[in-house]
Amino acid sequence: MPDQIGFALVGCGMIARFHARAIAEIPGARVAGLVSRTPANGQKLLEDTGTPSCPVFATVEDAVKAPGVDVVVITTPSGAHLEPAVTAAAAGKHVVVEKPLEITGDRCERIIEACDRHKVKLCTIFPSRFADSNVTLKAAVDAGKFGRLTLGEASNKWWRSQAYYDDGGWKGTQALDGGGALMNQAIHNVDLLLWMMGPAAAVSGLTATLAHERIEVEDTAVAAIRFKSGALGVLVATTSVHPGYPKQIAIHGDKGSAVIEQEDVLKWDFTPATPDDDEVKKRFAAKVGASGGAADPKAISHEGHRRQLADFVDAIRANRPPKVDGREGKRAVDLICAVYESNRTGKVVEIRG
Repeated sequence: MPDQIGFALVGCGMIARFHARAIAEIPGARVAGLVSRTPANGQKLLEDTGTPSCPVFATVEDAVKAPGVDVVVITTPSGAHLEPAVTAAAAGKHVVVEKPLEITGDRCERIIEACDRHKVKLCTIFPSRFADSNVTLKAAVDAGKFGRLTLGEASNKWWRSQAYYDDGGWKGTQALDGGGALMNQAIHNVDLLLWMMGPAAAVSGLTATLAHERIEVEDTAVAAIRFKSGALGVLVATTSVHPGYPKQIAIHGDKGSAVIEQEDVLKWDFTPATPDDDEVKKRFAAKVGASGGAADPKAISHEGHRRQLADFVDAIRANRPPKVDGREGKRAVDLICAVYESNRTGKVVEIRG
């Protein structure tokens, strides 16, 4: 095992900068290479993030042959994750994929199968799972504090300008974005909802494009979910609500309820109440959360990425599964695709798996 785990970043756009900054803060990790068809973009990323000089490769195939590259991080457009991920796995490199893992369940499964076949580790980036408030919420669910779970709600009432979609040539396209407000923005909250409530069994959904032009995907979506436990759920996702508001997740049961806005606990009510409940309220009631990208996708901290990539480094060194593997990433994509199918067919869609 090398002293330094080397990461090669595939793609040099905005989200790659989050990864570069996060890796710089992880002991025993470094950026060992970049992949970009335009070398100047790679150099600009190095300058913008203060990353030490490293090679900029033209292709993934070149990067995986380079010494010192142990992990390949895929930050390309969503519908272009499969090919570089499979190439990296076939070369024996561990694989990190930005959300979504891919834009269909089949393409997700092909990434998972490639990593399994070549015995490399795979993680899907869901940094919201590593926020202290969400970790605390998950611990309360696992401890049974809610009693029987009855209702889960996830809401992303966000705003994106038309200029956001017009920039770059791929945002808002079906082929490369795979979807809109659900697949691109709200997928973080979809993942949290599934993490807290357990697998979904069926969904009925509606989507629409209401506030934008020249996009092929939804900017507004609502869905009703039945979980395998019997609990129900509500999902709201937009990029059409001006000026945009922080995301919320709410978990309810017959013994308690909790509501988290971004990383702030708004409600934390249980029967019987315990001293720990008061501590949670005090700890997370100070408006610690940022806007979380409600109106500006750049207004997001890289701390969640740092925590998740640090977990991945530890998983490699300890030879254990990462906390968020490829199968976890596929679950959110499967639910979102089921919402799209329900909107298309007008029927309740059962979710396999």
